[in-house]
Parts: sequence; C-alpha cells; structure tokens
Amino acid sequence: MTHPVRFGALVTSVAQARRAEELGYDLVAVPHAPDDGDDWTLLTWIAGQTEKVGLVATGLDVARGEPAVLGRAAASLDLLSGGRLELALTGAHLDEVTGIVRGVLDAGETGPLRFLGEHHRVPKAQRGPLPAHRIPIWLTGNDQQSVRLAGRLADAWVADLERITADELATAYKQLEAAATEAGRDPEEIRRVLIVGPGLSPAELTALGADTFLVRAAELPGLSAWETLRDATGPIIFRPSSVRAKRRPGIDYDGVPAGLASTAVEPGDLDYARVRSTYMRGGAPGLVLRPRTTSEVVDALAFVRRHPDLPFGLRSAGHGVSGRSTNDGGIVVSLAAMTTIEVLDESRRLIRVGPGARWTDVAQAIHPYGWALSSGDYGGVGVGGLATAGGVGWLARKHGLTIDHLVAVEMVLADGSVVRASDSENADLFWAVRGAGANFGVVTSFEFEAYDVGDVGFAQLVVAADDPADLLVKWGRAIEEAPRDVSGQLIMGPPRPGQPVFAQLMAVVDNDDPETIIEQLQPIAAIAPLYQQNVVLTPYTGVISNAAEGGYHQGAGEPVSRSGLIEHLTPEFARAAVELLASGAVHWFQIRTVGGAVADVPAEQTAYAHRSANFSVIVMGSSKQRVDAAWAPLTAHFDGLYLSFETDLSPERVEDAFPPRTLARLRELKHRYDPDNLFRDNFNIKAATR
Repeated sequence: MTHPVRFGALVTSVAQARRAEELGYDLVAVPHAPDDGDDWTLLTWIAGQTEKVGLVATGLDVARGEPAVLGRAAASLDLLSGGRLELALTGAHLDEVTGIVRGVLDAGETGPLRFLGEHHRVPKAQRGPLPAHRIPIWLTGNDQQSVRLAGRLADAWVADLERITADELATAYKQLEAAATEAGRDPEEIRRVLIVGPGLSPAELTALGADTFLVRAAELPGLSAWETLRDATGPIIFRPSSVRAKRRPGIDYDGVPAGLASTAVEPGDLDYARVRSTYMRGGAPGLVLRPRTTSEVVDALAFVRRHPDLPFGLRSAGHGVSGRSTNDGGIVVSLAAMTTIEVLDESRRLIRVGPGARWTDVAQAIHPYGWALSSGDYGGVGVGGLATAGGVGWLARKHGLTIDHLVAVEMVLADGSVVRASDSENADLFWAVRGAGANFGVVTSFEFEAYDVGDVGFAQLVVAADDPADLLVKWGRAIEEAPRDVSGQLIMGPPRPGQPVFAQLMAVVDNDDPETIIEQLQPIAAIAPLYQQNVVLTPYTGVISNAAEGGYHQGAGEPVSRSGLIEHLTPEFARAAVELLASGAVHWFQIRTVGGAVADVPAEQTAYAHRSANFSVIVMGSSKQRVDAAWAPLTAHFDGLYLSFETDLSPERVEDAFPPRTLARLRELKHRYDPDNLFRDNFNIKAATR
C-alpha cells in the first residue's frame, strides 16, 4: 500500500502561499528561519489567508521552546485552520520531544501528561486542546540515527535532494523500513517527503521513491506536468499500527463499506474522544460509523447486520439522557452529519429536517418565517431521538408534542429497504414511529408542519419551598388552571443542612403582549414567596438557544434516571416526592408540563398513548439501588412514563411506557419490520411470537 502523491511548495510569504493554493498544490511549507525570522507566526498568518491547502512548519527546531508548549500551539493552529497542520521537527532528542508533543495532542486521554525523560521532564502538563485532526509529525535528518528514529516514531521522514544523492536516499529508505519493522510498524505508514527543484520529470520523480514533494522555486511552476502522478493514486485511508492496536475484538474493521470508511472512527483515532461518549454518559464503542446520506445509512445497517452479537447504538446528536446511544465494544451509527433543514412548502409551513440537526438550529432556521416547533427544553438535543419518542417542550400545552406535527418520515428498515411513512403511506409504521420509532428503523428525514409563533414570555423564578409538598400541590393546580398559553417546569434538589429550601420554576407564555404574560404568570408566581424573578419577552429562539456551541460531549459514568407520567399532583404524591428528595438518592427532581393540546390527540392515534397526563416527572441519581428504593413509593401514582428519560431497560418498564393494546400492536409491527431485533439496544420492544 502507498500513500497518495502530494505536491507542496516551500514559501516565504502569504502571497506565495495563496498562489500555491490557486495552482492546486496540496501543501505549503514554511522553511525554518534560523535567524530572526518567525516561521510559526508566518504559518499562522497563512492559515488565516488560505482555505484548503495543507500547512507545514518544516524543520521546527525543538531547542527553541518547550515541547509541551509546541504541542498546544500546534493544536490551536490546527483548530484555527480546520485540520490542515503537519509538523516537521528537527534538533536533538527528538524521541523525547515527539513523545511529549504527541502526548499533549492526545487530549482524548484522561488525566494530565507525565513524561520523565533523560533530557525533557514533564511532571504534569495539561493536554489539549484536542486538534481538528491527527497532526502528522515529520522528522528530518540524513544521518543513520535520525533515519532510524523516523522509522520508529514518525509519520513522515524528510530529505532534501540538494543534500543527499539518489544512492544515499535509497539506502536511507532501506534503513527507514528496517527500523519501522523492528518497531512493529508497517513501513508503509511512513510518508517519504522530498524537497526538490522544479525541473524534474514525472519519471524522475517516480524513480526517487517519495510520495510527497516539496518544490523549491523562486517562481512556482504549474502542476500540469506532474498531474499524472497525482491521478495515479486515489485517496487511501491508512491507519497506523498504533491505531490498529486499539481495535476491539469481533469487528470486521477492514470490511467497513468504502463510503463509510473515510468518516468511521476507531478507538485509536484522534476523533474517538469526540464520539465515544454522550452528553451524560461515558462510552467505549468499538466503532462509530458516521453516514452522511440515506444510502450510507443502508450500508451502515448492512455492516451492523453482519455483527449480530455486538451492542448496536443509534445516535442523532448524542444528548440522550437514557444513555442508549453509546456502548462498550459495540457499534454506534451516528447520524450527526445528517443536518439538513429546508422549507418544502411555505404556504403549509412544511419543513424537512435531518435526524442529526439540533433543535436550536431548527429554531434558528425557521424563525425568519415566524414559525416554531415545540421541541424539548434544551437546544442541543438532536431531532432524531426526540422526534421518535414524543417531544415534551416549552409549547406543549398549547401546541402538543413534537410528534403531533410530524407528517411524514423517510426511514431505513432493518432489512435495508428505504420507505416513506405517513398517514397515507405505510400508515401503521408511521403510527409506530411517533412514540416508539427507535425500534423500527433509522429515520433519515422528518417532515413537520410548523406553526406561527411570535415573541413569547419566558419566566425564570426562584421561590421558597419551606413546605415543599404544599408547593408541589399549589404549583400543579396553578398550571392546570392556567391558559394553554402557559407551559413550564419545576426543579427541586435535595434539602441542604442550614440552607433554605427553594424550587426553580420556569414557564413560557405563548403570547407577545406583556400585560397578558404577566397576568398569566401571576397565579404561578403567587404560590410561594419569591427569592428571584426574571421575565423577558423574547423570540422562541431565545428560549431554546441554550446549547453550548462547539466542543464535544464528554459524559462520564452511568447516570440513573426514572420517569413517570401523572394526571394531577395530589397531596399523597407530593408527600412521597418530598420523602424521595429527603432520601438524598437523587441529584434533582423535575416536573415538566404536558396536558392541554397533548391530550386533544386521541390515545390510539400514535404509539405515544398516555395522553391524559398533565405532568411528566423525572429524577436522576448515580446509584441504581438507591434511586429504585426511593422511587418505588411514587410508582403507584403514575400511569405511563416518557421513555427518553428512563434508563431502566427491563421489560416491566416497556409495559409501563405503553398501554396493553398499544404494546400488543407494537409487538406485531416489530415482528413484521424487525423480526431479528436489529434495533435492540434501546427501549426495546420484543417482537410478538408466532
């Protein structure tokens, strides 16, 4: 296996770098400036003035600074440039320097970097930031020791044709290969970089045995004479031995479909830190596939079907509280790249949304039309998970669940077939998707009818909870008596010794008149003395745009959550809830409003059937045993649960989520559409037996 041929230009100015990019060069390399020049600053300036061309700092003398500082600077420039940086190092003790730089760049590793070498000592250094891609490290030096070091450690070795003969180059390549083999590496991992003049023919370049050519010339030549070399080798996905060594057993890594291979992530890949975990939950999957199109989803599921004994998680944006979109040693299919948001019919307010889009992005996209969709309470949630489960959001009492505005889906079934489902096409599947969709296939696009929403009132209140049971009853009564304009939630934590007990109340009023907003909020604010209040008039985007931008999920551990749907907050329920909080078994206790328009939809119309509930109750803790014991006294008050906030995967919870007739129908459909239970690592509905 060989690397694709690349051509780079040695440049000394931004203008030369921009010219090289225009000519189609793959790389621009800034030569080391031994005197007062600052090659790093120049490379940074070039990064800001170019778009696609790769960036190389050639011959960075490691004696000029600390390796750990160099690693962090490299990561920052790689992020700034969108993953275009490569490092060429020169100087003494490069084995230690390379180890330190790589250690800093591997920000996905837990804990600080510690390196105690003979010449460089790093007792404790912060890693990161995580660069945009795995930054290749090139080593220079023509002596045998340098060449062998490159064979053991480097991603590339650099030679200058002005300083080495063809025979010496051939000998050096043999030394490079021998050292790589002795170190347990595949010699093909190592790129061979050669600095050349502009006048060589394609045949002469081929004879030199390199795959990357850096051209030294006062005026850069065009690449037309060399284009045949570049066309002869297509893109190759090459994972070094250090990455392959971390592969998990039972996965046919070499059999990943071609269209998915370039974006797939393995445990040894740099991007693994970005995809292994979800918002709240740590994970260690053996492979993450990241399809970008429906056809690639088909290929991904075909690959999953070849691994029936492995865990299989399906992920949209990775927020999932329930934790079923990551695993340990299995396969995850992430739809995060499928983020299309488009208006199909403005007169109907009809939009099409990809499963990987986040709800904050949806809100921003349709806001200019004066539209909105109720969609949870956190903008970072992905469309796919929420829109197949229900969608309890800030506008639920007035406009219903998110699924109540879903008019059609395109989805890939377990057997790989692509179907459209709506009230008129595959209607039974469309019924199941709205509330139990993760059991039946991968939805690759959703079509929603949005609704008109202007500015809304958004209230954030902190109230005294000296008698928390009485507070719960009063708040529940105030919500049920409020106009449908009002939706909201209540959050309480365990009491803390010596501190007053309080509750956080939040509400959205779907009305743009300030006086009406205050009037509708007043009964809620009056249930207890106020410690703090903040009420604003804002577009719906101001409420849902509460997700952090950039970064990646770094969840850890295995949080435990429980969920229940309830019609009324009775005194009996309130007393049980207060006892749960006093137990210390949960971190927080949340009640979200349902009811109103949610209950207008007949129970049999969607797989989400518990329509009579006015409230959804959620708790979260860290110990399953403690949470279950504290939660048990509340269960008698519930009729149903909202599966997106339930981490218990036992069959009893499935029976809680769906009434008997609904569950029986779902099991029949599971038998028809997924008899082998491919979609199993979720809130799993077992197929009806025959």
